[in-house]
Amino acid sequence: MSKVEFKMPRLGESITEAAIITWFKNVGDTIEEDEMLLEVATDKVDSEVPSNVSGVIEEILYESNAVIKIGETIAIIKTNGKVSVSKKKTDVTSSAVETSQKKAEKLKKKRVVIPNEAQESQSKSFSVSNSNTFFSPLIIKIAKEHHISFEELARIPATGHDARLRKSDVFQYIEDGRPYKFAQPVAQQDPTAYRIPQLNFDKGKGKVIEMDRMRQMIADHMVYSKHTSPHVTAYVEADLTNMVNWRNANKVAFQEKHGERLTFTPLFVEAVAKAVKDFPNINASVDGKNIIVKEDINIGMATALPSGNLIVPVVRNADTKDLKSLAATVNELANRARENNLKADDIQGSTFTISNVGTFGSVMGTPIINQPEVAILALGIIKKRPEVISTEKGDEIAIRSMMYLSLSFDHRVVDGFLGGSFVRRVADYFEQFDMNRKI
Repeated sequence: MSKVEFKMPRLGESITEAAIITWFKNVGDTIEEDEMLLEVATDKVDSEVPSNVSGVIEEILYESNAVIKIGETIAIIKTNGKVSVSKKKTDVTSSAVETSQKKAEKLKKKRVVIPNEAQESQSKSFSVSNSNTFFSPLIIKIAKEHHISFEELARIPATGHDARLRKSDVFQYIEDGRPYKFAQPVAQQDPTAYRIPQLNFDKGKGKVIEMDRMRQMIADHMVYSKHTSPHVTAYVEADLTNMVNWRNANKVAFQEKHGERLTFTPLFVEAVAKAVKDFPNINASVDGKNIIVKEDINIGMATALPSGNLIVPVVRNADTKDLKSLAATVNELANRARENNLKADDIQGSTFTISNVGTFGSVMGTPIINQPEVAILALGIIKKRPEVISTEKGDEIAIRSMMYLSLSFDHRVVDGFLGGSFVRRVADYFEQFDMNRKI
């Protein structure tokens, strides 16, 4: 007897991971070669995956709903090393066809047929047909393409394992004319609840530009963020004169010594990372009724692409990097963004985001939180203006380099004290910059 590691198979050219929908076998079950072992979902398709050997399931390493990278071991099969004969393969194929036919018949039975005289009353009310709130990446993608909300998805009769909604269920629902599209719950609604008015606006005439895929994703992300997090924005003003003068005096020497351009961004990231360490609860996300305070400090920096879209490359473990490393990382990510050459890992895992709106000449901004984070910091333009400062001689008017900082935070878990204290601490680090710092 030998043990075989069953790995997540390759499911397509661009597929790097897949979600396990369900296991057809349990630990201790016997399985034949080419017999279906599990069903998986990707952002493109739901697939049933067969076993490549015959044997006994010794261990299942991941449960349903887990997202697994392609090539990773997901089960251990104890086998005698013998390959099944072709007859068994034929039997499995025949069985698969019968299973497919049964599912098709089951789908037909569950198909929603609404007579013309009943359509009006049926569209006014509904009962949830699909109580399973997990939807595969493929189902979510199809729903987005057809503008189907999660509430509407929950009304579609599901024929998958454990009441799981399948691709065929959604397409059948669309073919039936989406009978529950405008349905309302049967239960009596709260008369004081706010309802979105159905208004018809004159959108005018002009050149029609279809959103590209990235712009659609940004739009969905922003709407989701505003819908999910009650945004509150706190503002402070900071005197960056010392930082500006030090950077101007040292940027040439810094590039000659380290071979990296010294922009303001690594200086900003450095100060923000220090402030996050001082107020760790700002470095968090919300999971239902739980707050997850992140151990790593990964600073996302909102960056404009040549197309005009926005992307957020991530400076990982920013609190552990010196200025040279921060400058190198920031420059590399900025260059990759301009060349549209960012990798998937470059834009994942941020725990706090900064947006330098001053790059575009904005005095300040009211940024939208980058979900699932709980706060985002906008940095305005650095502008010289006369300010009253305290000196040994008393109050004097001097030309100073000033900036407005604005922090938008999720008021579900970040209160005014934490939000205000954090953004004030960032401003303090800006203002207390050491003019004698060595490069």
